Amino acid sequence: MGATEQIFESLKELPEGSVIALEANSEAYFDVIRVITEKIPKHKNLDVIYINSTLPANSIINVMELLDIKRDNIYFVDCGSSVLLTQQASNGHIIFVESATMLENIMLKVEYLMRKMDKKKGKLIFIDSINSLAIHNSLSILSEFMHILFNNMRSKGAYTVVLSIKEQSSDEMSKALTMVCDEKIDVKEEW
Repeated sequence: MGATEQIFESLKELPEGSVIALEANSEAYFDVIRVITEKIPKHKNLDVIYINSTLPANSIINVMELLDIKRDNIYFVDCGSSVLLTQQASNGHIIFVESATMLENIMLKVEYLMRKMDKKKGKLIFIDSINSLAIHNSLSILSEFMHILFNNMRSKGAYTVVLSIKEQSSDEMSKALTMVCDEKIDVKEEW
């Protein structure tokens, strides 16, 4: 079974409001993107709020085009672009945050998108990646952000998936995720 199928099988039956830490190595990155932005949303009829801090949203969109992933139900909170890139056309599906250190602004943008999106569809919040946010924020501040955001999304019945890249993760980050997530799924290379 490939990584895409294994991730999908692990996530497809989760109850509403679940908060999942998905730990994957960098080789599984595109499998994670496909499952979180295409397979799970299609299976559960979800809109996706994609919080990106590793790559700019336009780069992720280019990858999605290569992978033939439809993006009409995906909205980005882009913390991975510099202020200068905010001049680019965003097609209404990208909201820029000036810096990955502005965690409160990220939460406000997620709230805005939750109100703006189709009320009849469920929501999936995807953080790509928590390791990148950890570069810009102290662990205590990041833990507080995760606690507030995840509990808020849980109360609204939204799914939250947090990607942690194994090669960039620390024991402290792993412990912090354990404290705020319902489940940790380890994407193994042999999948």
